[in-house]
Amino acid sequence: MKRFIGVKPLAFFSALLIATLLALFPLSQHPAVFSYSAGVVLVTLMFWSTGFFPPFMAGLIFFTLATIFKLIEPSVLFSGFGSTAVWLIISGFVIGSAITQSGLSRRMASLIAPILTSSYPRLIAGLVFSAVLLGFVMPSSVGRAVVMVPIGMALAEQVGFARGSHGRIGIATALALACNMPSFAVLPANIPNMILAGSSENLFNIHFGYTEYLLLHFPILGLLKSILIVALVVFLFPAKIDENRPESVIETEAYNLGMQKKVTVLLAITLLFWATDSLHGINPAWVGLTTAILLLLPKWGVLEPKSFNSSVDFATVIFVAAALGLGALVNQSGLGTALGQLFSEWLPLQQGASFLNFMSLSLMGTLTGLVATVPGVPTVLSPMAADFANATGFSTPAVLMTQVIGFSTVIFPYQVAPLILAMQLSQEPLSKLLNITLPLAAITLIALIPLDYMWWLWLGWIN
Repeated sequence: MKRFIGVKPLAFFSALLIATLLALFPLSQHPAVFSYSAGVVLVTLMFWSTGFFPPFMAGLIFFTLATIFKLIEPSVLFSGFGSTAVWLIISGFVIGSAITQSGLSRRMASLIAPILTSSYPRLIAGLVFSAVLLGFVMPSSVGRAVVMVPIGMALAEQVGFARGSHGRIGIATALALACNMPSFAVLPANIPNMILAGSSENLFNIHFGYTEYLLLHFPILGLLKSILIVALVVFLFPAKIDENRPESVIETEAYNLGMQKKVTVLLAITLLFWATDSLHGINPAWVGLTTAILLLLPKWGVLEPKSFNSSVDFATVIFVAAALGLGALVNQSGLGTALGQLFSEWLPLQQGASFLNFMSLSLMGTLTGLVATVPGVPTVLSPMAADFANATGFSTPAVLMTQVIGFSTVIFPYQVAPLILAMQLSQEPLSKLLNITLPLAAITLIALIPLDYMWWLWLGWIN
């Protein structure tokens, strides 16, 4: 009985009841498709946030309900499969597999092990800040995860952390978060940042410079949050490295050095193209896809073409495509606009109350990300920035920049595709990320956002 009335069944039946009521009694002020869409989105988000079903199965259920009830055109619903995010993830799986199978990850781990493996906190901190620094030269969270996670897992193996151990999970969660969250504070480093920059330019002719964006966000959302990630991982997944362990030596004969050199050259070229995408204009996804093809070429490549199926986790691909499809449904059905208007009514926005307005706008971005997923936040909220500016007395650029605080505060892993990929690459449970994201989000809301407010005041962004 206790099991039956637990949190997950309660959430399931509550969401199902609300969705049923919306289907039977659509909201009169909106078209029926609005209520049906709200019900389907609610049930899907409940599945993802509670883990009641595996994420890919919840995605399949979402696709099925959306098509059966004709909530959105199939070409829009399944557009996620053609998005750059999905193809970047697919190519990321192939590149990650090549780094691992060639033995390059173990060789690289062997080179840096003497520097990082003197203690567990040093190992976590070294990996986290390496990922943060990589964010300045590589404009792709997926790309950073593809490079860093295999190295991190090889280091875990080298210091004796078995799969499922606290030490290995700590490395996996630390890298998953560090490859993504701090880079929200670096303008070209994440997709939502670029969507926000594009929306600001198209809607309001507002241009954000690299330096002003970095100065505004990196000290708190980048540096301080990275320190918090290290502290939370070390505290919540405690482990100890045996200082008396025998030194592990790479058995070079067990690996094809020619393959390693080939992967190294291709990876270096890929990193160069990723880092210079603003110059050549080729999307990181297509750069990654080209690298994946070269790695899979018969005879010349590193991976057997038939290994493609084993390299790519198609359950993750379905999950990510469903998350993108859900964002499209939220926007096209009018749910996103209604959500923004609802938040603006619920949250206290008023002239002169700058701290309250700052907290409300930041929280609005966080809550919107729960429904529209993180890339959908700037799409939903940017068109309303001028209205929020009038309501609060903030400048329109300041209102737009509060979205960064909101969408960088991630509560559930389903909100951000690169987090899912990173945990799949590590072969550790995605659910373990919740141990870090939930307290990190709470600390952000309680401490980091007020600190950000003081920082913005000092910089003169708000009065």
